[in-house]
Order: sequence, then structure tokens, then C-alpha cells
Amino acid sequence: MTSTTIGSERGLSKFHRLLLDQLRHEFTASQQYIALATWFDERDLPQLARVFYRQSLEERDHAMMIVRFLIDNDVPVTIPATGEVRNEFDTARDLVALALRQEREVTEQFHLLTKAARDENDYTGEQFLHWFLKEQTEEVAKMSTLLAVIDRSNGNLFDVETFVARDMPDETGGDATAPGTAGPSLTL
Repeated sequence: MTSTTIGSERGLSKFHRLLLDQLRHEFTASQQYIALATWFDERDLPQLARVFYRQSLEERDHAMMIVRFLIDNDVPVTIPATGEVRNEFDTARDLVALALRQEREVTEQFHLLTKAARDENDYTGEQFLHWFLKEQTEEVAKMSTLLAVIDRSNGNLFDVETFVARDMPDETGGDATAPGTAGPSLTL
């Protein structure tokens, strides 16, 4: 667990402390996705840039869902600084491989959160996390597919751009089952 706890967090359940730490992970993921999007944007790959700019907004919304849950459950919220963001890459594959690793790590973090909620008989907290578990399955699948397409493209990123434009459109309409956010949602 990343040490973002402060004096006012003493006495909180393990689940609530982990959830506060998850804020940092979500905001860091949002910033990392901006760095990936910018890398693609600077190389005139607008479809790949769009995917990662959108991912950044989704991660921000995930953090704001956690903020809303904490506020609604009278847990004091401290917005943390983000972790380190990587900006230097050699190949497009490096970026997507990083995104896939990041999504797998987040999936594990949500598994730990769910276990903590279950261990503490926090049924409301566990129920809140179910949407995130479903979302993580989709995110890992999306990045796995994108990495496979990049690997099959033999370095032709214009073929990847065509795939992304055709098979990875922006989803509109949102997810009616998604938890509410603190403030407006940008992606749901």
C-alpha cells in the first residue's frame, strides 16, 4: 500500500485506507494516459491518441467515483499527488505494453480492495467495487487486443490507426450501472 495516509485517516478501516490509496493510483493512471496520448499525438497518430486521451478521462472519472463513494460514506477525503509518469518511449508497442501492465495492476488493486471489503463485512463497499471489476476485465481485454494488433502490424502504425478507427470507436451514451461521480462525469 502506498503511504498516503495522514493523521485524519487513523481509525479508518483497512478498506477505506486502501480506497483512499486507490485515488492516487487512478489519478496517476489518468496522467500516464495523457503522456501516452501526447506521444501518439506528436507523431500524427490521431486515432491512437484519441484512445489514450479517452482512457485518461475514464481514469479521472474512476477517481471521482471513489471520491463520491467516500463522501457519501462520511470518509474524509484527501486528494493525493500523483505518482511518477513515464514520458519517454522508443516504440508504440512500449506504450501499449505499459498500458496493459497498468490495467493488470489496477485489476489486482481492485481484487485487494474487494477482499478487504469482504473481510470487513463491508457489503456496501464490496457492492461498489463490482462495477470496477467488470470495467477492469474490459480494459485489460482492450489493451491486450491493441497490443496484439500492434504486434501483427509489423511496424505499420497506419494499419493500427485504421483498426482503431474501425474497431475502437468512442463509446457514447455511458453506462447506466456506473457509480456516480463527484462533480460532472466526462466519460459516463
